[in-house]
Amino acid sequence: MSAAAFLQDFHHVAGIGATANSGVDRQAATPEDAQTRAWFQQCVHDAGWQLQVDGIGNMFGLLEWTPGAPYILIGSHLDSQPLGGRFDGAYGVVAALHAARAIDLEVRESGDAPRFNLAVVNWFNEEGGRFAPSVMGSSVFAGLFDRQQMLSVTDLKGVSVREALDGIGYLGTDAGPETAGYAEIHIEQGRILEREGITIGLVDSSWYTQKLDIEVLGEQSHTGATAMADRHDALVAASKIILMVHDVTKDFAEEELVSSVGQLTLEPNSPIVVARRVHLVADLRSGDPEIVRSARSKLLADIDVLAREHDIKVKVKDFDIRPIRRFPENGLELSAKVAANLGLSSRRIQTMAGHDSIALNTMVPSVMMFIPSVDGVSHCEREFTTDEDMVAGMDMLTGVAREMVGGALPGANTERGTAA
Repeated sequence: MSAAAFLQDFHHVAGIGATANSGVDRQAATPEDAQTRAWFQQCVHDAGWQLQVDGIGNMFGLLEWTPGAPYILIGSHLDSQPLGGRFDGAYGVVAALHAARAIDLEVRESGDAPRFNLAVVNWFNEEGGRFAPSVMGSSVFAGLFDRQQMLSVTDLKGVSVREALDGIGYLGTDAGPETAGYAEIHIEQGRILEREGITIGLVDSSWYTQKLDIEVLGEQSHTGATAMADRHDALVAASKIILMVHDVTKDFAEEELVSSVGQLTLEPNSPIVVARRVHLVADLRSGDPEIVRSARSKLLADIDVLAREHDIKVKVKDFDIRPIRRFPENGLELSAKVAANLGLSSRRIQTMAGHDSIALNTMVPSVMMFIPSVDGVSHCEREFTTDEDMVAGMDMLTGVAREMVGGALPGANTERGTAA
């Protein structure tokens, strides 16, 4: 397995949808996403593997050594945030392709077929930047989201997932492989590994996530002719709600709760019209579900007071609630053993961000691993991880996948759940 070849492929993919400041913009089912999908498809074809594309756009490169046996999946996602980083997701797919090539060569040279087959996967719309909710493709595959409902989701321009996937030629009809387990390598997107000088993070659990869908309804009027006392400005009220979401973290210990408003739409969005409607999405996350629930309760109470003060209506709906998920102990022990054998330092770590592995872990035993992020920066063009750490992570994924296809992860399922 060549580190140079891996890095060449990684930097090639980073050039697809590249931005001026070394980031990428490859939102789900855009022409740029289609280019990376075509590259993935060519890699699968060149390796002599079978390609499958399922009904939500997930792509699978299948390596069948043992006819009829289930598959261990490895991979991540190739889509990005708007003006996102080139490492998030794509690194895990490229690393998985090279890990699979190395294991395929070993199997063919030895002549011994392992217990499980192997598949490299590119999940659809992990980022959720264009289509909400995020982690869409893997969640449909795992049976957590209904496929027909997700195909009907639209972006801000009214284009549906179904239309977008069909438009780029990746609305497939395959069911996807019968699955026994899953492994993923990803950048940390935080500071812990870098700060502690550790190469591999072994993810043991995810944070609790709660989103709030907030609609602020005022009254449209003229920005010049309407007296200030007569205005019902939805944007002014929404701006105060945004600050409430930010400031609610101060009610708890430092870093116990993180919050943000990442999306806002405005109507009619005219420079001479007082806003009649603002829609925004608030995101609350913590390792303790009770902290999130407490923050939610405070926000609802404060928003109710604000609505009465401004004589407007505010509608708040719970949206995309994700419980804490814990990864299997035997997977953590397996990955710790692989890291030690490779001479790589490791530690257990939580993930504050969502990942495809969290969805797959509800379906089959899954292993999630991190490599360091410089300055803990992610979802922006400044996102960076060193070549050395990327190669170490690829070696780590290769070692874990090698063990998993051999049946070294006890409890691996022999049949996959039913995806809706």
